[in-house]
Amino acid sequence: MGTVVTVTDSTFADVVLGNDRPVVVDFWAEWCKPCVMISKSLVELAEEYGDRLVIAKLDADTNPEAVRTYGVMSMPTLLVFRKGEVVGSMVGARPKASLRKQIDDLI
Repeated sequence: MGTVVTVTDSTFADVVLGNDRPVVVDFWAEWCKPCVMISKSLVELAEEYGDRLVIAKLDADTNPEAVRTYGVMSMPTLLVFRKGEVVGSMVGARPKASLRKQIDDLI
């Protein structure tokens, strides 16, 4: 069963860049209402994808290095990584079906 993992600036390289599986990183913040809106969908998608994909959450307010490195300007921003490279991005809240379709297209 897939779960959403928490990633930080210090664990980003290991969890995201060094992962054999595709990784979707959710750049979020506690004050961000759209981030809260998609949170449940991301948990459900992590369960649906299981071992085929990793979904990681990164708190943008407490992890400025990754935010700066990847030029995240608004939240939520979801970046999709494959073999350590960004292969796609999604900015803003969207329905679960839309998230699933975009993730499917990228992995």
